[in-house]
Amino acid sequence: MIISKKELQSFVEACNHEPHNLLGLHSPGKGKDLIARAFLRDARSCALVDVETDERFQLESLAPEGFFEGRVKGRKKHFKYRLRVEQYNGEIRQFYDPYNFLPTLSDDDLYLFNKGDDHLVYRKMGAHVRKFDEVQGVSFAVWAPSAQRVSVVGDFNGWDGRYHPMRSLGSSGVWELFIPGLQEGMKYKYEILDRHGHLHLKTDPYGSFFESPPHNASIIRSVERYDWQDHRWMEQRAEQDWREKPMSVYEVHFGSWKRKVEDGGRPFTYREMAGELTAYVKQMGFTHVEFMPLAEHPFTGSWGYQVTGFFAPTHRYGDPDDFKYLVDTLHQSDIGVIMDWVPAHFPTDAFALARFDGSALYEHEDPRQGFHQDWGTLIPNFGRHEVCNFLIGSALHWLDRYHIDGLRVDAVASMLYLDYSRKDGEWIPNKYGGNENLEAMDLLRRVNDLVHQYHPGALMIAEESTSFGGVTKPTAEGGLGFDLKWNMGWMHDTLEYFQKDPIYRKYHHHNLTFGMIYQYNEQFTQVFSHDEVVHGKGSMLMKMAAGSITERANVLRALYALMWGWPGKKTLFMGSEFGQSAEWSYDHSLSWDLLQYKDHEGIQHIVRDLNELYSREPGLVHGDIYSDGFEWMSMDDSDSSVVAFIRKVPNSKQAFLVVGHYTPVTRYGYRIGVPQAGYWKEVINSDADYYGGHGDGNLGGVETEPVAWHGRMQSLKLTLPANSTLIFKLTS
Repeated sequence: MIISKKELQSFVEACNHEPHNLLGLHSPGKGKDLIARAFLRDARSCALVDVETDERFQLESLAPEGFFEGRVKGRKKHFKYRLRVEQYNGEIRQFYDPYNFLPTLSDDDLYLFNKGDDHLVYRKMGAHVRKFDEVQGVSFAVWAPSAQRVSVVGDFNGWDGRYHPMRSLGSSGVWELFIPGLQEGMKYKYEILDRHGHLHLKTDPYGSFFESPPHNASIIRSVERYDWQDHRWMEQRAEQDWREKPMSVYEVHFGSWKRKVEDGGRPFTYREMAGELTAYVKQMGFTHVEFMPLAEHPFTGSWGYQVTGFFAPTHRYGDPDDFKYLVDTLHQSDIGVIMDWVPAHFPTDAFALARFDGSALYEHEDPRQGFHQDWGTLIPNFGRHEVCNFLIGSALHWLDRYHIDGLRVDAVASMLYLDYSRKDGEWIPNKYGGNENLEAMDLLRRVNDLVHQYHPGALMIAEESTSFGGVTKPTAEGGLGFDLKWNMGWMHDTLEYFQKDPIYRKYHHHNLTFGMIYQYNEQFTQVFSHDEVVHGKGSMLMKMAAGSITERANVLRALYALMWGWPGKKTLFMGSEFGQSAEWSYDHSLSWDLLQYKDHEGIQHIVRDLNELYSREPGLVHGDIYSDGFEWMSMDDSDSSVVAFIRKVPNSKQAFLVVGHYTPVTRYGYRIGVPQAGYWKEVINSDADYYGGHGDGNLGGVETEPVAWHGRMQSLKLTLPANSTLIFKLTS
């Protein structure tokens, strides 16, 4: 026996952290025969077989667990070989030795990773089907700097951590191993022995596909081979600045949009969804779909917001290629795809990121920095380069591998403030004594800049619920660099207003007008999201002031017409576009049967028509971003609950008048000043009979009269239907 007893015992007891120093071929000294060692599961005997000459060199069994050793007589230089193994069941296998290969990661790879600057880290870390030194297999790489030993375990080795220990790549904290002969579809995890002698069985942080709970194993899967057919869309996207374009987003929770009633009510698959969703979104005139998180997550009730697989589409609806097919199909119909991305926190599940190598690796050790009290989750350590590299890689990978057109970044406010939802003494100030999370801010700036650098035309959207300044200001000017921000303030104000009984609305008129004070401080998308239709808040329809379904539908149509008339991009959660009556439930389909009723069909029709109008009229788009595209006509008639404003393209004849009237009586002869004389065509009337309203209105349009009003020399004499929003276009 050449190997020492202590070294042999380190393999048998699975505590060797430098397996490549002993396994494989080694030279004991110049001019001496090579020494070969192998540690194999279920092996009765083992021999080396020279790939070129087929010469065999028998090895001696040193331990019943399968450790073999021997001198390779007459061989002084390394050569390419296979191991020929006879198993106890009589099967004979021949395969390349994992311990006869150099590292698959270079020093430059490790340097960039530790620095936090490897923007393509997802192509190196994790499991990758590849050819290495002309041998087909799978390379594995994982970051676990506090581990004593890391092994790849899976179907291929009986989940026994003794047989595929990984190589530690020095101070990088990365462990690596190339295993020849492994194939797609095989399941695996990492078995980690921490510094305290405790074992942890972990899924791959960079895994590209996972099995279902409760086992949650990573699955070897190549994600680079899909034959995309969306070349035209991708080329056009690179030329787009969506701030200058109409943008109406349909927010979707994949598992509850529609379900297969004939198949036990199960959710659609990615491929089943592709055709139906694309057709519906196209019919409704939305420009984009926004999916609530489709990254892998163990608990369906989290709606996807507690992510364990930051690089993997969830297995629930198909495999990675199926998800690509869904995106591809939407793109071929000129529909953009946005996905919610969740870098703010991750769950405490023992199989995933939490205390990954026995230490607080991805999270903070101190709960004042690392524990999210609201959600019972963990906060990433944004101050660690490798953690930031992980998150940056996740963001870029969705746009690279899956052609996603933008990311809606969840819970940005919780990232920006160290004292978010914390009392005094429950948080740690930054180095300047403030409550800003400087490391998180830096991460967001880097992500936004890199997304724009690598993927021109892609969007970064912030869900940020505070008045933090500069969210959509370029990073070069000190901002965070997002393209758009959800307008949570406008959403809260308008909902509070429309929930009031009409008799009280005049006392809350400011809720309709206050939003314009800050409208152009950021680049906004107006939004009624999933958060507004759960947890006892009621559906959009049932939020409207008390009354019959018909009365509520009238008010909701008026609200939507106001939203589409107001500056800013548009985002609407599924079901809200047809007035779903019940609160949204993640495990039930939307109530599509409601469309047989005029009230619900009418809401759907007006949303479709609003999208169509918005998409074709520059006058309703310019002011989304630029303040010279908006002008108040009337903002102080609280007694009548009337607001009126102009949307326009400066220095052109493009002009729209939006008039909102929110009392339950029809007002006749109501005069509103306008900036130009001519015929103002009534292009949207939320009270139209076609939408389920009373049919009151202005007979298609109104000619101006030379009567000074609201500081203008011309004015319109209008009929304002009860609880309505009217949109007029200047046509001559």
